[in-house]
Amino acid sequence: MKRLFFSIIAALPILALAQTKKSDNLIQYVHPIFGTQRMGHVFPGATVPFGMVQLSPETDTVGYEFDGHYNPKVYSYCAGYQYDDKTIVGFSHTHFSGTGHSDLGDFLVMPTVGALKLNPGTADKPGSGYRSAFSHANEVSEANYYKVKLDDYNILAEMTTTTRVGFHQYTFPKSDNAHIVLDLMAGIYNYPDKNVWTYLRVVNDSTVIGYRSTNGWARTRTLYFAMKFSKPFIAHGYKKYDKREVYGGFWGQFNRTPNFPEAAGRQLRAYFDFKTNEGEKVKIKMALSPVSMDGAMANMQAECPGWDFEKVKANGQAQWEKELHKIEIEGSQEEKENFYTSMYHAMINPTIYMDVDGQYKGLDQNVHKAEGFTNYTTFSLWDTHRALHPLFNIIEPKRNADMVQSMIAHYEQSPEHMLPIWSNSANENWCMSGYHSVSVLADAVIKGNAPFDANKALEACVATARHRDYAGIGYYIDMGYIPDEKNGNSVSSTQEYAYDDWCIAQLAKKLGKQDIYDEFIKRSQNWKNVYDPKSGFMHPRLMDGTFRKKFDPFTTIGQGFIEGNAWNYTLYVPHDPAGLIKVMGGNKRFVTYIDSLFSYNLPDKYFAETEDITRDGIIGNYVHGNEPSHHVAYLYDWTDKPWKTQEKIRMILKAQYKPAPDGLGGNDDTGQMSAWYIFSTLGFYPVAPGSDQYAIGSPAMNKAVINLDNGKTFTINVKNQGDKNVYIQKIELNGKPLNGLFLSHKDIMNGGEVTFFMSSKHK
Repeated sequence: MKRLFFSIIAALPILALAQTKKSDNLIQYVHPIFGTQRMGHVFPGATVPFGMVQLSPETDTVGYEFDGHYNPKVYSYCAGYQYDDKTIVGFSHTHFSGTGHSDLGDFLVMPTVGALKLNPGTADKPGSGYRSAFSHANEVSEANYYKVKLDDYNILAEMTTTTRVGFHQYTFPKSDNAHIVLDLMAGIYNYPDKNVWTYLRVVNDSTVIGYRSTNGWARTRTLYFAMKFSKPFIAHGYKKYDKREVYGGFWGQFNRTPNFPEAAGRQLRAYFDFKTNEGEKVKIKMALSPVSMDGAMANMQAECPGWDFEKVKANGQAQWEKELHKIEIEGSQEEKENFYTSMYHAMINPTIYMDVDGQYKGLDQNVHKAEGFTNYTTFSLWDTHRALHPLFNIIEPKRNADMVQSMIAHYEQSPEHMLPIWSNSANENWCMSGYHSVSVLADAVIKGNAPFDANKALEACVATARHRDYAGIGYYIDMGYIPDEKNGNSVSSTQEYAYDDWCIAQLAKKLGKQDIYDEFIKRSQNWKNVYDPKSGFMHPRLMDGTFRKKFDPFTTIGQGFIEGNAWNYTLYVPHDPAGLIKVMGGNKRFVTYIDSLFSYNLPDKYFAETEDITRDGIIGNYVHGNEPSHHVAYLYDWTDKPWKTQEKIRMILKAQYKPAPDGLGGNDDTGQMSAWYIFSTLGFYPVAPGSDQYAIGSPAMNKAVINLDNGKTFTINVKNQGDKNVYIQKIELNGKPLNGLFLSHKDIMNGGEVTFFMSSKHK
């Protein structure tokens, strides 16, 4: 992989890795293009931290459906961009970062010259549409800036953003036939009936407004836009691609193209014509709103009133500098590139979801106003409860508290009266298992980051966990486990509910609610009901109480687990490692089990049918590329061989994270993979969010300073660290020996320093 990295650098002068910049400029180490290939699924375009607009190129138009069935090829386009593609279709304004399912890709813009083409064409016949060839040699990807030359049109495309506005700058050749195509049909995970309705209104010769409603992963999503051009267009028009309408009213009395002031339908593409001089820049501002077209216009006026592209770019990059400086590390060039690209990826999502005046669309589809908090969306909680939100409790406490308030608002607006499972754009899509928002809420309260109604948070957690008709919860409550016959994820859901219930118990204990604590601490032990001492694994259990006979602990499909096998999931008891060690036969057997997990070579046949698990993310039988195993290497800390945690963590860091387009060993999953890297590089990890304890690993940099919002700093000193010196000889906290292998949240937030003394030999 290292050889591949250097060959990529040779082919990618655009990444400017050797460019000389000031030492305090951390965005020089951020490369959004890293992780765009294969399983990474991140996008290389422009965004500000947690921005509502994520403006990025689309490199193909692969649809969700083919011949009436799911099209597996679409999975490669979760973020819209594939590094190996040869053409760019256009630039759209909304994306997910690193997810294993997708949506969005709104309001695609493409500049062209010559004959007007309104069809994107195909990758094998690019000349049949408006797409253009491009080369990575003419591509630049930085924090809040993306640039590429569109070879077929000799157009230089540049883009940057504010929180709610995408700013395009296109440098045209001389042409009497220059066009801007606005494709309102385009989308990620697209299919013919995804667009429910689209509206476009031409306000004047340089301003267009509209909206689009879609039925996709989010089934009732409406997004509004306002679009301004830096120079007037000389003509405009659109083409409607709808199926034949049974009834269309009496609009036929107008000649509606060209230059008609409005258009409506399910499938629309619009165009705007210009005459351009050689080297002339045509700029576009596209503002978004979840509420209204007026809201989009107000967002544009508030955030991007002028036409100074470089100023907007600089402002956005200054925001990134501020965020990146929350952790300053000393290390090699490669270590900094990995670390700060991970920091960048960790602060893309969740995304702000409200207008500048605080208004947003709620889960009840009504307009609400966020009072005293910023409303967020894009909650991939099955992934991010593990490390991303705990990271935010250290470096982004105000944002994380706002995210918690957004989740509580979700609960209050939810027709099902539940906290989010996986939510986006005022929609719940019910993706994945568990009810892990309770982990995020409990973790914030336990760690003292709760400028919100903690009792309301507990109420929401309890209501969600008692929702009997959701995903086997009724069986779980009545029987202490979910029967195999009743749910395809019966085992892993039982385990995940048990952890979540432990989080609720900790929250109840903090708030003095003894009855709730008693109820949920008892439920938190339900994981024991799916452990089979005979097989030695977490095991599907039937309604009659017996364990299923047909069982393969290596297989990822049909064994009662979601996106993982029994070998990995048997270790998923993050809230009670000591109890797990006991039921598995004690320390010696437990250590042997984890050793075997890392050493066994899992054949491809065992995960061939899964999209989210590939060879890239596997070490032995340990699946780092999928999140349920992220705490596993730290479990040695509960045994008599904690040095094995230190050894395994350093191995994983080297094997699964590399500064290259294919450098991630799995989906980044809206920042979880990156958050694991950040914590593990610093030397500690939150094995059980909802606890104030962090398990010690093996720090993989020379020094780090965490600049806390309270004005204090927490410094991590690492003595004699290196690729071979991965073992900790001793730890000092504020000059005194640290007893045990855990740091507390207060240790960090109170400021001070921890010093690790490293060696090539374990103790």
